[in-house]
Amino acid sequence: MKAVVHVGKLGFDGLTYRDMEMPQPKAGEVRIKLKTTGLNHRDLFVLNRHTPTEPPLIIGSDGAGIIDSIGEGVSNVQVGDEVMINPGLGWKETSDAPPPGFEIVGHPFHGTFAEYVVIPAENVIEKPQYLTWEEAGVLSLAALTAYRVLFTRGRIQPNMKVLIPGIGSGVATFLLQFAKAVGATVIVTSRSQDKCAKALELGADKAIDSNEDWNQALCGEKMDLVIECVGAATFNKSLDQLRTGGTIVTFGASAGDVMQLNLRQFFYGQFNLLGSTMGSAEEYKEMIKFIETHNIKPVIDSMYTLDQFSQAFHRMETATQLGKIGFTIS
Repeated sequence: MKAVVHVGKLGFDGLTYRDMEMPQPKAGEVRIKLKTTGLNHRDLFVLNRHTPTEPPLIIGSDGAGIIDSIGEGVSNVQVGDEVMINPGLGWKETSDAPPPGFEIVGHPFHGTFAEYVVIPAENVIEKPQYLTWEEAGVLSLAALTAYRVLFTRGRIQPNMKVLIPGIGSGVATFLLQFAKAVGATVIVTSRSQDKCAKALELGADKAIDSNEDWNQALCGEKMDLVIECVGAATFNKSLDQLRTGGTIVTFGASAGDVMQLNLRQFFYGQFNLLGSTMGSAEEYKEMIKFIETHNIKPVIDSMYTLDQFSQAFHRMETATQLGKIGFTIS
């Protein structure tokens, strides 16, 4: 089968489109003939985590397709089922943090940028009929991350004021859609006027330029909840927008680590700082039910074929996308 494989070199130079052996499902596993798959920031990070001395690795975490083979003991699905993949391995019930041994499809195990993938049967779920294959294939990792951030960690409630700096990523667009679905007021930021305009079309109540004075732009209005994934470039500006006793949840640091934090401001403000990453299988099922109830679909930026992987990675690396980047697999 054809696949996007990382081997031999760190970073993007190690990526290649090549033949790999067809995987066979073992007991408790299923094989999926993939129709679509989604690109995530995690895939960029894996290029530097997977070392040149390790065996070739098929990367990619998201995917949707049709089950074409099942292993011994599998009874929850059957050949021909249309399914989506929950990329979180080994995290069943919702808990304060992932259990020991938790991993994500695509590293250290083979992922979804291929014609076929083998995963545990417990990690597949029926594809919602209202989603297209393109939508289903790019959804899982970003939507699950956004769901845990907002509901489990941030405990979002109707009428909350929510700030999402750096609108543009798949997770950020889900955060916007989910927060609006529960009746929150949502403010986003971006350096791009086009992204600000698109966010307003998606339901944002206000979109401000990341480079301007946020205090002035928000007229001193403070937030109940701030969702941070940018890091050094925005974290302290985000903190300035939080009301006394408010909560900031962080799940990423694409602009690097925060080197300075005003502790006096933090403890006098009675702020709550929470970390989050991915989510459990229980949260995944809750998220699917939530998007079905509210008819939420991923915002798709662009779709490529697997052999166009370099164009897709470049678009994500330069942060020019708004929403999800995906691959169609013939």
